[in-house]
Amino acid sequence: MAAVCGCAQDTYLERARRLASEYIGIDSHIDTAQRVLIAGEDLTQRTGRGHVDLPRLREGGVRAPFFALWVPTYYKGAEAVRRTLDLREAMQRFVEAHPDQIEFAASAADIERVARAGRIAAFLTIEGGHQIDDDLAVLRQYRRMGIMAMTLTHFRNTDWADSSTDKPEHDGLTDFGKEVVREMNRIGMIVDVSHVSDKTFQDALAVSSKPVIVSHSSCRALSNVPRNMTDDMLRALAKNGGVVGINFGEGFLNQQDADALMKAVNSISFSKMPDLTGKALDDYAAEEFRRDTTAVQVHATIDDAVAHIDHAVKVAGIDHVGIGSDFDGISGPPKGLEDISREVQLAAALLKKGYSDGDVKKIMGGNTLRVIREVVGK
Repeated sequence: MAAVCGCAQDTYLERARRLASEYIGIDSHIDTAQRVLIAGEDLTQRTGRGHVDLPRLREGGVRAPFFALWVPTYYKGAEAVRRTLDLREAMQRFVEAHPDQIEFAASAADIERVARAGRIAAFLTIEGGHQIDDDLAVLRQYRRMGIMAMTLTHFRNTDWADSSTDKPEHDGLTDFGKEVVREMNRIGMIVDVSHVSDKTFQDALAVSSKPVIVSHSSCRALSNVPRNMTDDMLRALAKNGGVVGINFGEGFLNQQDADALMKAVNSISFSKMPDLTGKALDDYAAEEFRRDTTAVQVHATIDDAVAHIDHAVKVAGIDHVGIGSDFDGISGPPKGLEDISREVQLAAALLKKGYSDGDVKKIMGGNTLRVIREVVGK
């Protein structure tokens, strides 16, 4: 019996690998740019560190990852802009050094062209509205630099939007926050409503004339953390035409891990955030980076990830679910999904669950590619 089960699983994996050669795998959130800037890592090699490098992207069938230029919220004002530019420059140097393996993409057409050529299509995003320093001109300049999406908040509120992990100040989006969403629609920049409060989510969808993404969140019905989506939010996202990228962070998938995650989140004191600038602030961030990459024990498994995908599909529909792993931004990936090379095993698990080839292609990248095309316009 064990031999029969093993052969069946091998068949699903072979089928998943064949599909991965046909679809363009998209992961709508990885934090690997931090490793490039802070640690100077060579992502062309299978490093054994972190969750992502180019060999593992190819193994996992992920040909168009969203590289988040994440700046912690203790970078404020011009410091947040400076740090964003440092991350953008680090990615520029990396891509220019390896043009045979990776290329920037700024549209769905770019992604398709680069992927067909056998290279990784790097799609750049920023993770937190504080990174525009309350200035639409900065937002527009980021878009000219090939940054194609922005998460409206991160861990704390901005001056114009409430975060899911901070005390509400604005009752969602302020008037300026609504201007930000409209301007992003106008310039062809994807609105990302991961990290935002439920009211900010509602306001953003009410204002946006284009589909939004929830780049790295899962389902609150299965794991009760404020970053996850309620069923009502999933239905609203479907009505908007958007896509949720299921997050693989342990607390987002498994309630036992969620309880530990919320205990850690609630213990954070905003009053202890650093009051530093320049190199001193960067050194603090580098130390935090090294500390936060320490692995933790988890209960979550690949089956939990499948359960969240399945729940989101049942509530929002097959056209509105994708993958947003949060790799290199999480310390406890689920068992069976230890790094990005394992995303092809996730495709195999979905096939085993009974999903069709076409449905798996949508979840693993097709749905997100559709949103890119609708927002960017090509």
